[in-house]
Amino acid sequence: MAWVLLLVLATIWGTSFILMKKGLVVFSAMELGATRVSVAALLLLPFALRHVGTVERSRFKWLAVSGVVGTLIPAFLFAYAETKLASGLAGVLNALTVVFTLLVGALLFGQRLTALRVLGITLGLVGTVVMLLLGGSGGTDTPTGEGNAWYGIYILIATMGYGVSVNVIKHKLGGMTPMAVTAVLLLLIGGPALAYLLVGTDFLHKLANAPGAWVAFGYIALLATMSTAVAMVLFNKLIQQSTALFASSSTYLIPIVALAWGALDGEAFNLWHFAGMVIILAGVLIIHRAK
Repeated sequence: MAWVLLLVLATIWGTSFILMKKGLVVFSAMELGATRVSVAALLLLPFALRHVGTVERSRFKWLAVSGVVGTLIPAFLFAYAETKLASGLAGVLNALTVVFTLLVGALLFGQRLTALRVLGITLGLVGTVVMLLLGGSGGTDTPTGEGNAWYGIYILIATMGYGVSVNVIKHKLGGMTPMAVTAVLLLLIGGPALAYLLVGTDFLHKLANAPGAWVAFGYIALLATMSTAVAMVLFNKLIQQSTALFASSSTYLIPIVALAWGALDGEAFNLWHFAGMVIILAGVLIIHRAK
């Protein structure tokens, strides 16, 4: 069952990067991030209202931490990165989630950090340097028409947040159902995201007047529904059924799905990108196999 969930998650999340790219054709990164979180929170609002009264007070702070660093902030960072970074490369860099899951687990939750795991972490970071500094941004086929490999740093920061969130859910929110964790987590961050979207951005004006706005919104709504609401429930279930590291190992397949969608959309992918991806995934493999 765990492997089935892993494959489903890899497919859903691997598709999320091309959906962000399509949404960014009309909406800004801030609008996309806020819309993604708001729609997901509204979809699960009935479940949140059902479960929020059953949550122990001591757990709300951990739900808030996981929600902010593992969902809210990454939603903006990934969108901002993809304004100048090919969607396929964004999907490959997402594999660094495993690296930071291990690092956070070792630093804050007592997970053992062996020499082999240090090697895996090092390879992951080296692969990132090879991919971005030698391979570049993946061309100018981005929503802004410009490429900038340094925007990969935003994904690096986002995967750090993912690493924190995975460990918090595993070690601090055990016993809660996956739906309760996801719905209440989104309830806590959904309100601020929706308020910002409606008051602090031009989202409503663009939706009413910009050419192609409803199509772009459709991509974002699909992203929110599948990659945020549904995938988060499945991921939280996977975390509870396995280890934090196993749950994050969907990153093996996410790059393949993301690159396939990118290639279909005409994105460039050179030998340096391939070399960087191989080095990153080799590091991830070593992390998982190391004892």
